[in-house]
Amino acid sequence: MASFHVIAGASETLEHTRIRKIGVSDLFDALKRGVDDFMVKPSHIVFLCLIYPLVGVVLAVWTSGNNALPLLFPLVSGFALIGPFAAIGLYEISRRREAGLDASWGHAFEVRNSPALPAIAAVGIMLLAIFIAWLLTAQIFYQQVFGPAPPESLSSFISEIFATGRGWTLIIVGHAIGFVFAAVVLCTTVVAFPLLLDRDVGAYEAIHTSVRVVLANPIVMAVWGLIVAVALIIGSLPVFAGLAVVLPILGHATWHVYRKVVESPASTKPAS
Repeated sequence: MASFHVIAGASETLEHTRIRKIGVSDLFDALKRGVDDFMVKPSHIVFLCLIYPLVGVVLAVWTSGNNALPLLFPLVSGFALIGPFAAIGLYEISRRREAGLDASWGHAFEVRNSPALPAIAAVGIMLLAIFIAWLLTAQIFYQQVFGPAPPESLSSFISEIFATGRGWTLIIVGHAIGFVFAAVVLCTTVVAFPLLLDRDVGAYEAIHTSVRVVLANPIVMAVWGLIVAVALIIGSLPVFAGLAVVLPILGHATWHVYRKVVESPASTKPAS
């Protein structure tokens, strides 16, 4: 029964959640609210998100050896696949601030007391599996294009990638493959973690609701995915340090996107 609750959630929450149709202007309003959350509570946000660029730098150094060079870009870009889970503490801060509760940095860790924690972990494990699958796929594809031999040096690797036909094949097709993985994550988790924090639902209901949100707002959610991708690229440019600002803003904004696109239970009940 415990494992069933992780997947299905509380029985009374299994009814269909009502989804709103939103516009691109709603996304920018959510971003504005995310910036506001960041500006009002910046100290804990920086504390949480310094881990993200630090891990990026460590991975970049670790992959500086020739054998691991082909995995450098998949590792860095793959952060976007686990980003929804990494930002879960930020959703909690936005939730508490919206409810008028104390939202000091320590409350970001109140997630551990959530009744939906097992379901949150289940969706997080799913994202980790997708991340690993992306790395394996990228490695296999690189070996199909360039063969099993590692690059001779960093300079020769860069030259092979940008100055040869097979290098551009790797870039174009590799990005297409990465787009598929990113689309899967967007469709399955765009509101999954905020929903799990907000209501006692299971992993299935959270994923199913995310899919319904994308189906109801395909163009708007595609724009949201593009905004996230561009913001992460910009944040990664100064040795990942910009992510300490970009990631919390996106995390807070995601909570507000959730609020805009998913109706609260009270609003779905007919008036008496």
